[in-house]
Amino acid sequence: MVALSRELKVHWRLLYRWREAAEAAAAAGERNDTEQREAALREEINQLKVALADKTLEVDFFRGALRNIEALRQKRARNGGEAFTTKSGK
Repeated sequence: MVALSRELKVHWRLLYRWREAAEAAAAAGERNDTEQREAALREEINQLKVALADKTLEVDFFRGALRNIEALRQKRARNGGEAFTTKSGK
């Protein structure tokens, strides 16, 4: 550092200060990048939680609907009625 300070005609302490400032700025930039990445990942997790909740509600709805249809089929079968078929009659 001393040789460089002579070459640049700058006091060697100033070179150390500049180096420390540059290292601090680099570390702050890395922390900022990490914080931004973590925030983006948190947001993605929240979006996935909402999507999972929506899908769970859909599954619960269709599960209930299928139970109701099955109950109606069994009721019709007990009463001697016609069983449910598809629209095409198959």
